[in-house]
Amino acid sequence: METAKTTDVLNELITINNDRIEGYQTASDETEEQDLKALFSQFISTSLKCKSELVSEVSQLGGEIAEGTKTSGKFFRAWMDVKAALTGKNRKAILDSCEYGEDVAVDTYEKALKDDLEELTSQQQSMLRAQYSAIKADHDKVKSMRDALLNS
Repeated sequence: METAKTTDVLNELITINNDRIEGYQTASDETEEQDLKALFSQFISTSLKCKSELVSEVSQLGGEIAEGTKTSGKFFRAWMDVKAALTGKNRKAILDSCEYGEDVAVDTYEKALKDDLEELTSQQQSMLRAQYSAIKADHDKVKSMRDALLNS
């Protein structure tokens, strides 16, 4: 296990959590619906907790902590802004955009847990599995809310 590779894996997850924090802040700003604002606040809290744990691990390894967001995250936020503006802040459109961002976050965690296990200690693997479960639960909540709109 190489410290640099471990740091890269953890920093990738820090970045995706930064994307979620910024994306949900944008989503919250785009809606006036209080239930969505509360939901997005909960999702921001999930990512802040995950990010804090990841930053702690990178610090312990003596690595440089990732700042900012990914290009795909910027694309997600820009797309969500455009979509919300075009649809008059339509609830389904906002949830569609959020689900897209959640898909990216879930995929990033799945990739780390599938492809990068050899770079992680058992403690780090456990931490990532717990974070994945929290992120996946957020994803599933957005998806079920969006699907409920489709079926109503």
